[in-house]
Amino acid sequence: MSDLPRKAVTRTAKLAALPLGFAGRATWGLGKRIVGESAELVGRELQQRTAEQMFKVLGELKGGAMKFGQALSVFESALPEEIAGPYRAALTKLQEAAPPMPTRTVHSVLAERLGEDWQDLFLEFEDKPSAAASIGQVHRGVWHDGREVAVKVQYPGAGEALLSDLNQLSRFARLLGPLIPGMDIKPLITELKDRVSEELDYGLEAQAQQAHADEFADDPDVLVPAVVHQCEQVLVTEWIDGIPLSEVISDGTQEQRDRAGQLLARFLFSGPARTGLLHADPHPGNFRLLPGDPDGKEDWRLGVLDFGTVDRLPGGLPSPIGDSLRMTLDGDAESVYELLCAEGFVKESIDLDPDAVLDYLLPIIEPAQVDEFTFTRGWMRSQAGRVADPRSPAYQLGKQLNLPPAYLLIHRVTLSTIGVLCQLGATVRMRAELEEWLPGFMPDEPTEEGAAAEA
Repeated sequence: MSDLPRKAVTRTAKLAALPLGFAGRATWGLGKRIVGESAELVGRELQQRTAEQMFKVLGELKGGAMKFGQALSVFESALPEEIAGPYRAALTKLQEAAPPMPTRTVHSVLAERLGEDWQDLFLEFEDKPSAAASIGQVHRGVWHDGREVAVKVQYPGAGEALLSDLNQLSRFARLLGPLIPGMDIKPLITELKDRVSEELDYGLEAQAQQAHADEFADDPDVLVPAVVHQCEQVLVTEWIDGIPLSEVISDGTQEQRDRAGQLLARFLFSGPARTGLLHADPHPGNFRLLPGDPDGKEDWRLGVLDFGTVDRLPGGLPSPIGDSLRMTLDGDAESVYELLCAEGFVKESIDLDPDAVLDYLLPIIEPAQVDEFTFTRGWMRSQAGRVADPRSPAYQLGKQLNLPPAYLLIHRVTLSTIGVLCQLGATVRMRAELEEWLPGFMPDEPTEEGAAAEA
């Protein structure tokens, strides 16, 4: 498929074929079990075939379908290895590429938005895209002042396709649920729909990216390319080379994995504190690992791309996150429970045992309990299995907890980042990043007046 299908009927038919395919494979699986094959083996094969079909269709359609696929792909490490392995390559393709739109369409958009003489703005422009994503694709070029640039061109009809896909996907969210244990699909789709207008607004994206570029301009660890030019449907930014994080995941050295993981954790927590914005699309296609200097003698840096989805947090991450995390580590069950109730994580109509809530939270925050933590697929699978098994106390308790709207995007971004850390298999000093950047995590230093009063 070479272009973004804009007719709703075409896209709907492709997406509607997914649940029909699920049903057909379920019938096939029943037949296999009737003739005596192991239910567990048949179940794994069903899940594998389903995932292969789903990600193939999502990748072809781009739009909201691919956006949903990218959001799911970071949770691949929660799947059992024998299922995740065969289609990990398909997920990686979603993170880095999609079928491109025709050159004539690209030129038409550029002529409409930059003017008929748009080519005069560039010393060079590559017609072949260097990357394609859910709502646009990127072309490499050289701006008229000699700077190497990335030219992001939005697909015609991207907005309609985005909403149409997500509406269709939400209709059979229940069928997609088993693919990612412990992941509630419907709220994810709802949240993606709520962000559609922001995702399509390159003006907002340019503002968010430039705010990060200014803040991290002299940072030794993080590089954000500056904005060069922006207009409707076109965004031109400085170009950065580097190793895509998807390649570090598949082929990187342990040194690269650990460095990428550390910087990813640092950017997750330092970004909101420094810019008042949370980069909310942390899939591997949006990150590059760059040599620290031209000779590569310094530590690697993290290049960060795509600021189309951000959460605006003027005061940084909410301090109740740090407060509750610190109190959980201290084993203060009563205080943790009171804070969760006050913030709306526990509804007024529900009464839970504070100690049971503490037992539910402690395994999840294990990375913050030690100086260094190695994130692994096995650890991710154990956490997903614990909260997804209907027979476990964690599952029963988790079903009674509530996620307030203000924390929805923060929760998804944190989970997604942890998913990428597990794909990397990175050893990360997470606690150090929390101590430096997370409001509320470190207890307040007593003032002289307070100390005197206590005395």
